Amino acid sequence: MSEPLMVMEGLVKAYGSASGPRAVDDVSLSIRPGETLGIVGESGSGKSTLLRLVLRLVQPTAGRILLEGQDVWKARGGELRKIRQTMQAVFQDPASSFNPRQSIGTILSAPLEVHGIGNKASRRTLIAETLERVGLPASTVSRFPHQLSGGQRQRIAIARAVILKPRLLLADEPTSALDVSVQAQVLKLFAETKRDLGLTAIFVSHNLAVIRQVSDHVAVMRSGKLVEQGPTRAIFENPQTDYTKALLAAVPDPFRPFREDNGASAS
Repeated sequence: MSEPLMVMEGLVKAYGSASGPRAVDDVSLSIRPGETLGIVGESGSGKSTLLRLVLRLVQPTAGRILLEGQDVWKARGGELRKIRQTMQAVFQDPASSFNPRQSIGTILSAPLEVHGIGNKASRRTLIAETLERVGLPASTVSRFPHQLSGGQRQRIAIARAVILKPRLLLADEPTSALDVSVQAQVLKLFAETKRDLGLTAIFVSHNLAVIRQVSDHVAVMRSGKLVEQGPTRAIFENPQTDYTKALLAAVPDPFRPFREDNGASAS
């Protein structure tokens, strides 16, 4: 089997002091090239904090993160720039991660300029190609975030993340703020983009149905700790911990009343 693209070793994030409350408590995970790791848990379980540690938005109290063997938190200068290009993120609310005064064209060209990719002409071409990839017309470049729907803004967020051709895509609840019908469209786009570009992904969500749909492996978190991990099918069909069983039991089942009624009438 291939070597992991990313390895997390003994990650801890404590607040106040090293002995303070732990949002992430001794978490170790790895993800291989081409896989999607789904991280699931209730609110406050530490899953989003874990993603922020990976993105260098929050510094770990202990542990380390290796991306292609490079320690993410020890990287400086050119090494750090390469890491930032290698992994990109899509957040829950794209509106809050955009500058409302910038056009979509400016938003998409910014990462290309920062990393010194191409010239103005080639950037325009790449932006148009990337917009087409996410299902938006090239004319979108002249629009502003407030002129787009929630689903369109999330498509722009995905476009901004993949325009640098990263190897690792990190998604933090990217569909939770969207209507159900739009969620399905964005998840389909996520899957197609991952497949077409050969991406590896970490997908964080409290929605078990979404995690089951997009993930190859699943990690279940509770109170900052990793309580269970394994292949998606094994986690959903044969959970090993009471907490995972409780999470699965809490998933709404719209057909349960009909089954119960039929069972009652049959008896």
